[in-house]
Amino acid sequence: MDSDGTQDARGTHAGPVPRPAGPPDAPAAPPRPGGAPGLPPVPAQAPRPASAVAAWLDTARPAARPGIWRYGYRPPKPAAPERLAPVTVAGMLVPLALAALVWSLWQRGVTSYQMAPLRAFTPDDWWWAGTVVSPKVFAGEPVPSPGAEALVVYEGVSFAVLAVAVAVLGSWRAIVRHYVARRPQPARALVAALLALVALGLVFPDAFPLAGWSPVPVVDPLLSLTVLITDGYDLMASSFFTNTLYTVVTLLVVWPFARLGGWPAYARHLLATRRGSAGPGADAAERPRSQWPELRDAGLGEAADRLTAEVAGGRMNDVDCTRVERAFAAARRGGTQAAFRDTVLRQAGAAWTHPSGARDLPRRSARHDLLTEQVRIGSWVPADRAPEPYRGAGAALGPDALATSLLAVGPSGSGKTRTLVEPVTEALALQALTGRCAVVAVSAAGSPLGADDCFDVIVRIGDPSSVHDLDPYAESDDPDEAAAVLAEALAGDLDTAGTRSAATALAQLLGPFRAVHARFPTLPELRGLLEGDEAALTRLREALAASGDDVMRRELDARVRQTGAPDDTGRTLADRLALLDRPVFAGFFGGGGPGRPFSLRAVAHHPLRVRIDLPERGHEEAGRLITRLVLAQFHAVVREGRRAHFAFLVLDDATGTVTAESVRRIQRLRSQNAGVLLALRTVADVPEALHGPLYGAVGCRMAFSGVTTWDGNRFAQTWGTEWVETTEVAQHTVFADQPMTRALHALRKLVTGKAVTTDAVTVRQVERERWSASELAHAVPAGHAVLSLTTVDGEHAPPLLVDLRG
Repeated sequence: MDSDGTQDARGTHAGPVPRPAGPPDAPAAPPRPGGAPGLPPVPAQAPRPASAVAAWLDTARPAARPGIWRYGYRPPKPAAPERLAPVTVAGMLVPLALAALVWSLWQRGVTSYQMAPLRAFTPDDWWWAGTVVSPKVFAGEPVPSPGAEALVVYEGVSFAVLAVAVAVLGSWRAIVRHYVARRPQPARALVAALLALVALGLVFPDAFPLAGWSPVPVVDPLLSLTVLITDGYDLMASSFFTNTLYTVVTLLVVWPFARLGGWPAYARHLLATRRGSAGPGADAAERPRSQWPELRDAGLGEAADRLTAEVAGGRMNDVDCTRVERAFAAARRGGTQAAFRDTVLRQAGAAWTHPSGARDLPRRSARHDLLTEQVRIGSWVPADRAPEPYRGAGAALGPDALATSLLAVGPSGSGKTRTLVEPVTEALALQALTGRCAVVAVSAAGSPLGADDCFDVIVRIGDPSSVHDLDPYAESDDPDEAAAVLAEALAGDLDTAGTRSAATALAQLLGPFRAVHARFPTLPELRGLLEGDEAALTRLREALAASGDDVMRRELDARVRQTGAPDDTGRTLADRLALLDRPVFAGFFGGGGPGRPFSLRAVAHHPLRVRIDLPERGHEEAGRLITRLVLAQFHAVVREGRRAHFAFLVLDDATGTVTAESVRRIQRLRSQNAGVLLALRTVADVPEALHGPLYGAVGCRMAFSGVTTWDGNRFAQTWGTEWVETTEVAQHTVFADQPMTRALHALRKLVTGKAVTTDAVTVRQVERERWSASELAHAVPAGHAVLSLTTVDGEHAPPLLVDLRG
């Protein structure tokens, strides 16, 4: 990246990436109704900010499960609590009424003692120590009653037994969970506090002037128990002891309600929130994103004001905002915030523009959200098997899921290109303008992906007007690497010639040729060497002998000895090269045509947008060979070093492309910040031995409507089974033993015409396929597909039905 905020795009051999004509800040597309170009419509509930781009920035994007369109997404509200059945309420009231009746009888018949306040006493009347009890009244005169403390303790024990019986026999747990435990904070804590106050009012009615009832026997039995155990009136005379006892009783009463209301967890949450709000930038998430709060917190107020004015004036689009945010993140990591501020003040939204100079695509056919790097492809169908967060939500794809690679299978006309390949390619092209990714799209013959203005490099194989040519060696200087790439393209799908032997044969020719000519041979020259052209081999051997390179001369001699042998792979490789050594491809693949050579290795260093158009009119086999060559080169270049951007390869028609080696390399792409999209008409286009490894190598799988049961069976095996709860109801005829019952049953059958039966309900857990082969073949409507996702972090989205028409 240069100091003026532009990016260099060298690395494609001699020429840089072509820059389209026109100023970089010219509008790329006419505004859409209700918003800025290419921006998704703002939800109706959002406030109206200064511009459509500001509204797009300020729209909420809550965290969601994989595959959910996060722009304006509303997480489902928790289900309303079910009403308690009358039986549950009765189960609470009946034990309570019985306990109240028992306690009333106890108070009236068993003990008629009434609690009285403490009075002064002397050591001589020791038995008055502790709780003073009013004695029974006989003939209007009070008579002392020794042992009253024991009766009070017994009274407290009886009350505790009744309370435990009510709690155990009644449905109090269900009542508490329903009305208290399910409530969110702080309502839950407040309800528990009110219940705690009621309980304290029952234990200490004197502390609540409005309470006129007698105290429940909790404190007095404890005081009497202390007198009986310690026989110490001195303790009762101590205010410290009595206050401590009252405190312990209060804590014991309040503690269950504190657990019920979640007071400790709620207190920790409030403390954490207070600490977080005290730190710098804590309220950045609450401030509008269009005000650039992160820049203000970093001390870049001037740059934030400049960007805010640009956004409010409509002079920045979503691509500019995303690109500036990415540049700020890089500047914060690298400690170059001062340079970031100067560049923003100087260029504003035009800073860090893509090397092509483009700040948007000419047109957009899908809805994109560049802040979350998502493209919307449809809506999740609210079916019974869909989890609650997915029902009715938008279906979207992003680099987090595409990095695990995606396999799409569907017949011709099912909408693979229109509803999946084109939106994904368009999304990655947009993200390339922000510097986040590089995309290589290989179009099927006769159907280019996207407009020409959406790409930086377009290679039209077989078209004389093509500006660029494809380097078959991917700008490699290692003969072994170049031989491995060519071997994968030429013999990867053959059973007769192994990839290893083919790579060895090619390396035995590429190494000596490069040692002599300082370059790799063109395809016609390589074909002649593989066929065993005596003149070419002799000239090469003489040049090696003259240079004294004995190592390369031994390599060439080994290849010459194998030429013409029964197990020689050179003839097979030469026959495959003959598919590309045709007059229509004469100026391509380094053949000296007018097109500038382009190396796929450039996507590993720059966020390029590349499209490769396969040849038409009778060159299907050559097109498959070229596709395998591009896939092999992509695997070879993305593993070089560490990249800051995501690299992705789109194959609109992957027929005949998947090989054993490519499947192994696809598995390693997710750790290399890269991915591939494979679109197939049927799984039969892949060798049967690779069906299982291919489905296991990719993390995202998509079955379009119209797949056959054979293809659906592969998806069903991959998606596996799940446990579901089934309910079976069986009706059994009732046979009565008593004569009167049989007579009644006969009369009922005569009147209704049906025998007397009883229902037997069986509920059990069974293991069933998530999607069966028959359901995938016949139950997926037109314009729909079944999609399962896996992210690089290991999150999963189950196979669910997606409406691709929304």
